[in-house]
Amino acid sequence: MYICYQNISSKLKVSTNLFISTLKKMGELLGKKIAFSEPQCNKNLAATEDALYVVGGKWTLRIMIALLSGHTRFNDLQRTLNGISARVLSGELKDLEINGLVKRVVDANQKPVVVEYLPTEYSKSLKDIIFSLTDWGIKHKKKITARE
Repeated sequence: MYICYQNISSKLKVSTNLFISTLKKMGELLGKKIAFSEPQCNKNLAATEDALYVVGGKWTLRIMIALLSGHTRFNDLQRTLNGISARVLSGELKDLEINGLVKRVVDANQKPVVVEYLPTEYSKSLKDIIFSLTDWGIKHKKKITARE
């Protein structure tokens, strides 16, 4: 059983109850019980919200995948990430820099000035998450397309 009860609005209670029932079903499918105390639940939800705040945007993980694959120059990133505007890419890179995932390096000794966005050591902690999401995405696509 998944335990996580709070005094929240009725609209959120519905979402929480749906989330709880989904997790219960997942636990049954996996042959395991999923149980958290209220403090554990709140801690897990808060940590997940924090993580999604940083990497949950439309472009964030795509940018990190490109950076971790060696695309470090702005125009190279924009060409690699089909459909992203320069303005959005610039904003996303600033956010990633604020969160310690990217370091902006300017080489003013070259003409024209070279600006690169390099993944930090800390950003490498996303690799396992990216691999897991990729693996799940491949399996999910196969499952969904097999039904058609």
